[in-house]
Amino acid sequence: MASGAGGGQPSWAQQVHRLAGDEDGPVAPWKPPVEDVFQAAARRQSAARPAGLGKRLVARLVDTLVLGAVTAVAAVPLGTKAADHINEKIDAAKLSGRAETVWLLDGTTGAYLGIVLAVLLLFGVLYEALPTAKWGRTLGKKLCGLEVRVIESHEPPGFGGALRRWLVYSVPGLLGVGIVGVAWCLFDRPWHQCWHDKAAHTFVAG
Repeated sequence: MASGAGGGQPSWAQQVHRLAGDEDGPVAPWKPPVEDVFQAAARRQSAARPAGLGKRLVARLVDTLVLGAVTAVAAVPLGTKAADHINEKIDAAKLSGRAETVWLLDGTTGAYLGIVLAVLLLFGVLYEALPTAKWGRTLGKKLCGLEVRVIESHEPPGFGGALRRWLVYSVPGLLGVGIVGVAWCLFDRPWHQCWHDKAAHTFVAG
C-alpha cells in the first residue's frame, strides 16, 4: 500500500493520476465543460419556431380575461355612477318642460371613463409589459408554453420593447381597429407577427 503525504492513504485524485501514469505531476481540479455563449445563442435561434395560432389565441383569451376582470373592478362601480348621473340629467330635462339635449359624455362621465382606461393601461403594464420584459411571457403564454422573443437575439424584448408592444396592442384595440392588427398574423410570413410584434421586433415562439 503506497502512502500519501504525512504517511496516510493517497487521495482519490492521486490514485487516478497514478493509474494514468502521471504519479509525479500536479493534480488539476476537474471543471465541468461550459457551453460557448455564441453556440448557445445559435442553438436557441435554431430551436425557436413561431407558435401555432391556436395556442396564441388561447393565451390571449386567458390574458384578456385577467385584464378584463381587474378592469371590471373599477368599471362596474364607476359605470353605475355614470348611469345614475345621466338619469339625473334626463329627469331634470323632463321636469324643465323644455326640449333639451342631454349629452351622455360630459365632464363627469368623461372623468369616469378616463379612470377606467387608466386602470386598464396601467394594469396592462404590470401584467403584460413587465413579465414580458423579464421572462418573455404572461400568465396566458406560460400556461400555453409560449414565449415572446426578439427576432434578432431570440431573447425577451426588455422593458422598452415590451411596453411598446403592449401600447401598440392596447391603444388600437380601444380605438376599434385592434382586430386588424391582431389578425395580421394570419397572413404575415415567416414569423406570423401582429402589429404589436412588428413594432417591438418580436415574435411568439412555442
